[in-house]
Amino acid sequence: MSLALDHLVVAARTLEEGARWLEARTGTPSEAGGKHAAMGTHNRLMALGGGIYLEIIAVDPEAASPARPRWFALDSPRIRRRLESGPALVHWVARTDDIASIAAAYPDLVGDVLDLERGDYRWRIGVPADGAMPAAGAFPTLIQWLGHRHPACALPASGCRLEGLTIRTRDAQACHDRLRALGLNDRAPIGFVEGDGTGISAELRSPRGVVLLPEFAGGE
Repeated sequence: MSLALDHLVVAARTLEEGARWLEARTGTPSEAGGKHAAMGTHNRLMALGGGIYLEIIAVDPEAASPARPRWFALDSPRIRRRLESGPALVHWVARTDDIASIAAAYPDLVGDVLDLERGDYRWRIGVPADGAMPAAGAFPTLIQWLGHRHPACALPASGCRLEGLTIRTRDAQACHDRLRALGLNDRAPIGFVEGDGTGISAELRSPRGVVLLPEFAGGE
């Protein structure tokens, strides 16, 4: 079994607001993504090197309301209140080659495994029934890409690269050990630090220098 950092998730009230926010910080525009009909969302993307990318996601105003709560807690009052003050890095996604086995071992963390698609991309992804982020964001959303197509491979170089992702949680060592046991390589630019509650932050190398996407408190 293998596990690798796949992408970062920046949420915004609107896709346009998210794109302006990211470009103002990095000096690099994001690329058009697409729509997620099952979740009523749409996205834009930016390559971060090493097969990693950043996703800007927002509720699609043209989409019908989904049959279940949207992923990444986008329907939660707490996230909606936070996004009133601007876009935020809210979560991280890790790719695996065997999501079914992890879901069987950790059903409360992975959630329902959904088969989704966008254009030519096909994937399986874990989404808790209430749309919440696993372990308040300390545990990643898991994704298994199907076939040989991956968004990072189709994105142009952005001049941005992920220097580090920091996860703050009360159980930092336990979280790190669990992910290592599931196949996360220690060379991944991910650090776990002890602290009250749960939070996530990232450091990017960009044309405008080092950019910090400051900590967003994912939960208590």
